[in-house]
Order: sequence, then structure tokens, then C-alpha cells
Amino acid sequence: MLLCRGIRGATTVDGNTAEAIVSATRELLLALVEANQIDPDQIASIIFTTTRDLNATFPAVAARQLGWVHVPLLCAHEMDVPGAPRGVVRVLMHVNTEKSPREIRHVYLRGARVLRPEFGQESVMLGEDRKGVGGTER
Repeated sequence: MLLCRGIRGATTVDGNTAEAIVSATRELLLALVEANQIDPDQIASIIFTTTRDLNATFPAVAARQLGWVHVPLLCAHEMDVPGAPRGVVRVLMHVNTEKSPREIRHVYLRGARVLRPEFGQESVMLGEDRKGVGGTER
């Protein structure tokens, strides 16, 4: 039976530029898809948040560039908590899947690994067909 599950992820961005935001977000989205074997048709919606220091572009641009034109996307700013990491893009992807919550793989990349160390990944190994902007090269 298909159920809607939330999949979390986060990454950090090297600078407040459109290119850096889209590149890091693309890397994160591809890592989430790869880790959870998601077909884009399974994605019900995605919520993106950024820390307030990132405003050069919408992180949702990365999803649109991947061809996810029928997925509802929403961008917002994260709460500005004193001492929290800066330059962070967070994702909450809602996916229709048969996987249980324990089978879902949340992905935290780069400096965002400190947010959820149990889900942090040192590197993302993408299949040849998934490499591109923000692939395995850093």
C-alpha cells in the first residue's frame, strides 16, 4: 500500500549566489532520490527552507532544472535561531512509497551533517546517469 512519507535532507552552500544555491540543492535532491530509489512521479511535494543569509535565488530552481515541473514546490526561510549554522538549505520531500519510516534514508551533506549526525554522509556516490552540477565532484 502506498503511503505518503516525509524525507528530510539538508546541505550547506558555499556562498549566497544563485549558482551555489542551485548546485548544492541539486546535489541534495539527487542524493535523496538515489538513497531512497525514488522515481520523480512518486514525489507529492517538496518544501525548501533556507537560512536568512541565502536569498540569491529559490532552491526550488534546482528541482525545476531536473525536470520536476509537475511537483508542487514551496520555498521559505528557516527560523533565525541564535547560534544555528548559516548557509543551510533544508528539504522536506513528501513521497508516495511502500517503504516504512525505518526504511527511509534521510540525507545530510557537507556542513549540514552537524544538524543530524546520524544521517550525515561524507560523500554522495551517484550513478553515472545522475551526475552533473553538484554531483560527486566538490
